[in-house]
Amino acid sequence: MSDAVLAGKTGPVAIPLRDILPWLVLGGVLALLALYFVGVEQGAAALFPGELVHETVHDGRHLLGFPCH
Repeated sequence: MSDAVLAGKTGPVAIPLRDILPWLVLGGVLALLALYFVGVEQGAAALFPGELVHETVHDGRHLLGFPCH
């Protein structure tokens, strides 16, 4: 490429924190929600009755090292 074409290129543009913060908060909330359902949702602390949630995330629970039996 010639120098004329490369002259217009610049490095990466910094994204302001105020633009990233809502996505970080959403990602954190979703991660905590997933952690709750995989790690805690069973027994006395269950928000939903029955075994549906437990059986749905059962393999993920073992994969992440949470005991469930």
